[in-house]
Amino acid sequence: MGKVYIVGTCDTKGAELNYAKGVALSAGADVVLVDVGTLGEGADADIMAREVAQFHPAGAEAVLGQIDRGTAVSAMAKALTAFLTSRNDIGAVLGLGGTGNTALVTEAMRALPIGVPKLMVSTVASGNVAPYVGPNDLTMMYSVVDVVGLNAISRRVIGNAANAAAGMARNPVPSSGDDRPGIGMTMFGVTTACVTEVREMLGETYETYVFHATGVGGQSMEKLADSGLLQGVIDVTTTEVPDLLVGGVFPATEDRFGAIIRTGLPYVGSVGAVDMVNFGARETVPAAFRDRRLHVHNAQVTLMRTTPEENSRIGAFIVDRLNRMQGQVRFLLPLQGVSAIDAVGQPFHDPEADAALFSAIRTAWHDAPNRRLIEIDAHINSPQFAAALVASFHDIHA
Repeated sequence: MGKVYIVGTCDTKGAELNYAKGVALSAGADVVLVDVGTLGEGADADIMAREVAQFHPAGAEAVLGQIDRGTAVSAMAKALTAFLTSRNDIGAVLGLGGTGNTALVTEAMRALPIGVPKLMVSTVASGNVAPYVGPNDLTMMYSVVDVVGLNAISRRVIGNAANAAAGMARNPVPSSGDDRPGIGMTMFGVTTACVTEVREMLGETYETYVFHATGVGGQSMEKLADSGLLQGVIDVTTTEVPDLLVGGVFPATEDRFGAIIRTGLPYVGSVGAVDMVNFGARETVPAAFRDRRLHVHNAQVTLMRTTPEENSRIGAFIVDRLNRMQGQVRFLLPLQGVSAIDAVGQPFHDPEADAALFSAIRTAWHDAPNRRLIEIDAHINSPQFAAALVASFHDIHA
């Protein structure tokens, strides 16, 4: 049974944190109270703030020697991240606090692997929590009242959270016993036919996890890769890159493909749906783009066709990341179209734009024994292309 790590600023939230500790102990959990205060040492912590601060790359003084609170909190977040990721006895992590402590503790929580219970009681949990959660299994619980003193409301909320954390630590979910390799795949509506065909061809040999390429989808897949929960990736749909580079609503981060670079996982990829940039309803398209070639996908999604110049930038971004991969890589170009609406007769059919994409990738590609660029004279949603993806994956994943 792992321990419940309760994290907060004991210099200002000591009573609330120790109350949570008492509840978790009463629930039968082993508890470690971690102080991340930057104003002064709090009382009764099991791990004092200076001990955490020493995990900062520049040492404790880079954290506790700061006059500016914002700088100190940011530095403590880096130290806490290094501290938590160094532990091998975490059963759950529980954080309590306001905006500053929420940002601090959730930054460290996001560095923990998927599957490690993470619960944050926060004053900002009823708003936009995406910056705190990201592509992680991190639970935000609204504190209702501010985390300032104990009262009838805060005792109930904090107590519920402490019991939840204790329960998760005491009752870890066992492995499913399914020893099939887990494969991450990316999909969009306009590449569904391809992904469906690939999944069917893989059969029961692999357990496939499909991620909707809406920005957070790609991040979630790569988080699983970083967490050691994938044995390979078939990255059919890299449409989040155009949104990052051109300004759509489903953008990747600059770290797209980073997990594959770091882990060396077997990687098969393509350029699915990079013919488009995603926006919301038609009226939300930015003024600068309203004269472009647009396609209303549905009432809430409007697509914009990428230009040859944009496709050159997209190709350059992708191939730069591919060239950094040290694991086995196969990257496939579908020469007859990259999405359902890029086929002949469809609204985004544009051979010139596709040619610019393919040329950018070919030109900057670095040949290496572990990497192969494969061109298929077929559409991305054709059975021929799906078969090539599967054959390429079998080639690099024995």
